[in-house]
Amino acid sequence: MRFLISVIDSTTRSPHTPEEIQAIDAINDQMVANGQRLFACGLDSPTLASVFDNRAGSNQVSEGPFIKSDEFFSGFWIIEVNDEQTAHELAAKASKACNRKVELRPLLG
Repeated sequence: MRFLISVIDSTTRSPHTPEEIQAIDAINDQMVANGQRLFACGLDSPTLASVFDNRAGSNQVSEGPFIKSDEFFSGFWIIEVNDEQTAHELAAKASKACNRKVELRPLLG
């Protein structure tokens, strides 16, 4: 089973502390050692996003995030585990490590 763990950040939060970065590195190492992490990365500021809409063939581009909000996704993990319980456990560990809320969603396919 594959899941997406998205890190929920806020425009009012400070960047990660050295302790948080160390904890994130540790959970990454653990996931890799257990064969659970397929991919992980941080995301740049949503102010640097561009939204493309080419449904009608006019390729409209708007600068900035799709949804204007104080909260945004600042990173993610794609994991592969044997069951949903393990995914829940990893999501809880990820939230603790990065000191942020996270969202867990199953991947289709």
